[in-house]
Amino acid sequence: MKEEVPVLEYSDVTIESRGILVPVRLKLSDQGITYRNVKTGKVESLNASDLEVINWQRLAGSYGLRIFTENGNLYRFGGFKESEQSKLEKFFKNTYSKTMSEKEFSVKGWNYGAAKFEGAVLTFDVGSTPAFEVPLNNVSGCTTGKNEVTMEFHQHDDATINLMEMRFHIPSSENVGDDPVETFQQRVMDKASVITATGDALAIFREVQCLTPRGRYDIKVYPTFIQLHGKTFDYKIPVTTVLRLFLLPHPDQRQHFFVVSLDPPIKQGQTRYPYLILLFSGDDSDAIELPLSEEELQEKYEGRLEKEISGAQFETFRFSRHQLFLPCRRWLPLPVGACLIYVHKPPVHIRFDEITSVNFARSGSTTRSFDFEVEIKNGGVHTFSSIEKGEYNRLFDYVNQKKLRIKNRGKMEMGSRKDDFDNSDADEPDPYMRRVREEAKERHDDNDEDSQRRRRLCTRRGRKRCGRRI
Repeated sequence: MKEEVPVLEYSDVTIESRGILVPVRLKLSDQGITYRNVKTGKVESLNASDLEVINWQRLAGSYGLRIFTENGNLYRFGGFKESEQSKLEKFFKNTYSKTMSEKEFSVKGWNYGAAKFEGAVLTFDVGSTPAFEVPLNNVSGCTTGKNEVTMEFHQHDDATINLMEMRFHIPSSENVGDDPVETFQQRVMDKASVITATGDALAIFREVQCLTPRGRYDIKVYPTFIQLHGKTFDYKIPVTTVLRLFLLPHPDQRQHFFVVSLDPPIKQGQTRYPYLILLFSGDDSDAIELPLSEEELQEKYEGRLEKEISGAQFETFRFSRHQLFLPCRRWLPLPVGACLIYVHKPPVHIRFDEITSVNFARSGSTTRSFDFEVEIKNGGVHTFSSIEKGEYNRLFDYVNQKKLRIKNRGKMEMGSRKDDFDNSDADEPDPYMRRVREEAKERHDDNDEDSQRRRRLCTRRGRKRCGRRI
């Protein structure tokens, strides 16, 4: 009988990303390591065959897992307890045939040592022990001076304190023709995350209307990033920051929204835009010829792209099926796949795994609409108001199908759903109006009791005054 491979799961660990610890859910299995961003829901994985070095290291207040892959990337997870060390060590040895060794770091505090490059990581050693490591994909630029190199870093919007730059003094070399400063800079830039436009764009869309950020932009799609060029602002968006793509119908049925979810978001001054919302007309058509040969298309994209693409602009994008369109005040909420998305001011994206419960609320006894409330795990509530009552059955069935908890299910199912939202508002039961009537009746009863009490009191006082006159 084949021995069952254990699976380790951790729901309260973090991963280091651009100087900030991001909460993730970590899962280790025989296939590899998978982690999911708690905030964005983005899932990333490391194949078991790609793992090269695995270390256990001491962190501030906890312990961490340091994983170095064959392609030179470094992944650092934190938030482990000391008691997990033996369990993880046994798992890596039995499952991946890898030895998890302890990694010691220098705490001398010296600011001089030796810098060395390993894959996409710069390590600064003090003696024979590393003092710190810098993943070079966090570097946004590198400039040189006389015997000096300055590295600039990408900033994380959620970090309260960001590392802006780091400077290294590099002594001159005695070798003729060898410039250690230029060599250092070149090695940094080879692995740094710097967006440069090289070669032809795969596709170009002219004068595309963008709702957020507002304006019209020329959009150029490159293999590694997307460039938006407008009259006032330009943006370069790495493909790795794109979380999800949505193609949604407009209420007028003649236009389509194309929504791009980003993490980290782009910035315009102090305003952050986690979503790009593009608006395409259903009448606009386009023809694109990719500047790649058939061999390159097969090699790079495994035949998923055709050399020539033509048709309506919005049809060039694939989107999730099984979507439900609901007209609503201030644009529309759309259940799509395993989430709800609302466009366009402000865009709201809610994953089903974030939802605690939903509630069908009434806007009033005289209106022909209802509200749809979504409670999420962090305690917040999103309310989608003024949805037409004719859409109630479809939304109710959709929520049931997705097995979302309906908070007021008992009230809703006491009578026929059709009767509850019949066109005649006069005959339909209304819990809100019933509650108002009951409160009014209680106040009326209280007023009657007060009136009788005052009447009796006045009667007694009148008798006393009459007795004194006699």
